[in-house]
Amino acid sequence: MRPLILVGGGGHCKSVIDVAEQAGFEIHGILDLPENIGESILNYSIIGSDDKIIDYVNDFDFVVTVGQIKNPDLRKRIHRKILEAGGQLRTVISPKSHVSNYSKVEDGTVVLHNSVINADASIGFGCIINTLSNVEHDVTIGDFCHISTGAMVNGGCIIGNDCFVGSQSVLAHGVKVVDGCIISAGSFLHKSLAIRGVYFGNPAKLIKRL
Repeated sequence: MRPLILVGGGGHCKSVIDVAEQAGFEIHGILDLPENIGESILNYSIIGSDDKIIDYVNDFDFVVTVGQIKNPDLRKRIHRKILEAGGQLRTVISPKSHVSNYSKVEDGTVVLHNSVINADASIGFGCIINTLSNVEHDVTIGDFCHISTGAMVNGGCIIGNDCFVGSQSVLAHGVKVVDGCIISAGSFLHKSLAIRGVYFGNPAKLIKRL
């Protein structure tokens, strides 16, 4: 298992550091904004900007540690930059989570503490399955989604690419969500979404088209 380079130095980076350490990874350093080079996050130095990705592809794997709320554009750009440089993206799964042997988690996804991914669930590329979230059986989650802290995605749901499911929100059994939707924190979604937009409330209603 090769050591990790983390790309992105905000609060999400701290959470990933904690998970990566407990999962047994060695972290070599962090790439972040040029003005932050030389600073430290927890016990790890910011050793360069993302322009230095290519310098590390032969000896290290990468995890994108930029958070995602409104949209995944920055995370997607960094993932693409790593792949174009020939880098390898690592999946990091907390030993305190439960990930079914019958589920599938794609590269570049991080699964944080006390989350659950149940049988026959499928998680896409570059996702964040955040602390205490629950992804039930037969759920499909597309690429570059963030299932935020404490969110509940019930059985059989299908979530498209580039979606954000806010903290403590609940998706009822079997609902479908089109690409690029934001479901705000604390919402209850009881029917499928066919329009890309921001949804909020109980029941969740469209408050803004995207």
